[in-house]
Amino acid sequence: MNINPILSDIKNRSFKPVYLLQGEESYFIDTIADALEATVLNDAQKGFDQSIFYGKDIDMSTVVNAAKRYPMLSDYQVIIIKEAQELKWKSDTEELLTKYLEHLTPTTILVFCFKHGKFDKRKKIYKVFEKKGLVVDAAKLYDDKVGPWIGAYVKDTGWRIHPQATMMIADYLGNDLSKVSNELDKLMLNVPKSQEISMEDVERNIGISKDYNVFELNTALAKRNALKAYQIVDYFVANPKNNPLVMVIGQIATYFTKILKYHYLIDKSVAAKELGVHPFFLKEYELAARNYNRRKTFDVLNVLKETDLKSKGVNVPSNFNSEEILKEMIYRILN
Repeated sequence: MNINPILSDIKNRSFKPVYLLQGEESYFIDTIADALEATVLNDAQKGFDQSIFYGKDIDMSTVVNAAKRYPMLSDYQVIIIKEAQELKWKSDTEELLTKYLEHLTPTTILVFCFKHGKFDKRKKIYKVFEKKGLVVDAAKLYDDKVGPWIGAYVKDTGWRIHPQATMMIADYLGNDLSKVSNELDKLMLNVPKSQEISMEDVERNIGISKDYNVFELNTALAKRNALKAYQIVDYFVANPKNNPLVMVIGQIATYFTKILKYHYLIDKSVAAKELGVHPFFLKEYELAARNYNRRKTFDVLNVLKETDLKSKGVNVPSNFNSEEILKEMIYRILN
């Protein structure tokens, strides 16, 4: 999702009287709430006209009574309820809030941070939220969208990053955007703004090996470079905490799913957009498609499905360990 228009409105002091920030991706919720907390009031006003509550510590009547008050030193008062999913969302308490929302205090900005799940859209109060304020659905990014998100994040801050470094971070850190953004912020503190962030910078500052990661394993498999593939696997076996088997299987499966999709593209000129990858990587996908025809790609995906089951203890001898499962998977992909 793109929250930049919302952040732009906040920066331009165009506020909504009520925000329902809800969904699985806490990063988007926190970013919007933090922007409101930082922008609406200055430091002197915050002591009088800003309240931060936590859902588990308050009830709805406290929220509503606070919202009905008028500001003391500024044009607005700001009330932010963090962990709002911990509030008691029952019919009587929701009715109390609904009555307030239908007759809003115009000088109050009320923010609900409803995390780790979606607010029930079937509830009457959800429709009132939509009508009277702004509802944000903070959905988790799919894995193939993390790379472009990283690129945009870095660009918005004025830095540049090499596509390979972007994909290495995405493959290693996954789609936890709070974790990714924290690592990117630390990375940018240590790389001059005039310099493009490289794989070497990522290795030095985030601790991801530029030579031994799933990103490089996928490249080795695409090239059918068995020696490099087994070198990386040996590294994974020696560092299991950083390279859990389930994560490795999942990322290879994502990679070969894109190879299969590439096979079925009629217009290869739009391959980068359709696959959700940087154009820099298209030659690699073209090579992978030559090395793995459609039938072989289907076979690889079946191998990955079987390996995923084995990693969970299904159809595997009791004495079979993660190293053997991983090496068998690589052998079957390459042969």
